Amino acid sequence: MLSRLREQIWADWIWFPEGYGWADLTDHDGKVYPKTQDLWVTIPIALCFLVIRQIFERTVATPLASILGVTDKKRIRASPNPVLEPYFCSTSKNPTQSSIEVLSKQSGCSVRQVQRWFRRRRNQERPCKLKKFREASWRFTFYLVAFFAGLAALIDKPWLYDMKQVWEDFPKMPLLPSEYWYYMIELGFYVSLIFSIASDVKRKDFKEQIIHHVATISLISFSWLVNYIRAGTLIMLVHDSSDSFMEAAKMFNYAGWRKTCNIMFTTFAAVFIFTRLVILPFWIIHTTCVYPLTLYRPFLGFYFFNGLMFVLQALHIFWAILILRMVVKFLPGNHIVEDERSDKDETESEDEDGGHEKLQNGHAQNGHAQNGHTPLNNNHSKKD
Repeated sequence: MLSRLREQIWADWIWFPEGYGWADLTDHDGKVYPKTQDLWVTIPIALCFLVIRQIFERTVATPLASILGVTDKKRIRASPNPVLEPYFCSTSKNPTQSSIEVLSKQSGCSVRQVQRWFRRRRNQERPCKLKKFREASWRFTFYLVAFFAGLAALIDKPWLYDMKQVWEDFPKMPLLPSEYWYYMIELGFYVSLIFSIASDVKRKDFKEQIIHHVATISLISFSWLVNYIRAGTLIMLVHDSSDSFMEAAKMFNYAGWRKTCNIMFTTFAAVFIFTRLVILPFWIIHTTCVYPLTLYRPFLGFYFFNGLMFVLQALHIFWAILILRMVVKFLPGNHIVEDERSDKDETESEDEDGGHEKLQNGHAQNGHAQNGHTPLNNNHSKKD
């Protein structure tokens, strides 16, 4: 029964145009074609990326952070409290006003003290600037190397200049060694991001990032299986072209290099919008969605592939809106820019300190505390 179901799922008419099938992807006459089992290679590649990343962050990213002057702001830790800590861990990290009033009575602290305790406790769990810098450095390095490696692999390929060549002799297009390694390394990297996503800095667009990674892995894997490899290489090249600028902007942001950060982010915004909102939909998606209809009758695999493309395009529009909002913030007259996706520290004003009181074991004692949030470019002591 399982074998019959498998035959139905992988039937030729589902994944290929009429008259073609899996038999066309059988190696012959020295020509090699993509195979399903090739995708298993991405698992050890992903694990290697995880190991290389740890080595890179310790031996390269950390010294680089020191050179650029990336430092972590010392945070005021919330004092141990037997009433507030269990509520924070098991009930809510952001209690409502009514809950705060109840907790105030239970702990013997003022409402303002309880609010301050929860702010400090939330700030404790937020990732430090050095951790963010390390992650950005790793992604910057990969995207930069991947873009130039992909460009080197495609620079002499006709479909880079004439996208209609993507469908030339489809699906009987032999696999080139450069395409094989480009695919395996890109897919291995995205699989490694899935493995590490639980420990990476969690941003406000966490769900969108998950959808993006899953859609990207599905798109790359599917394009490999049915030999949409030419289209896949173009899609990967377009995606890698702008990401290195974004990661560079983050790195200079964490270092407090205001002008350099703004230049990098402006460059990223321009490249992102041009590649993701112009080249991808009007050249590549047109080539994968509209042009094939002049050659073949539509089939299920055609709809599946382009469905994933439209999911990615929707995410690009979502991110483009965030990017434009951030660009507006450092237009003339605006001086502070913040990453809309970042989870930043919360602030405590002098008024809220209430005479600089401090919680300790549920009792108020004298002390001074003031936590400031970290805007994108709040360090004016460094000049480019």
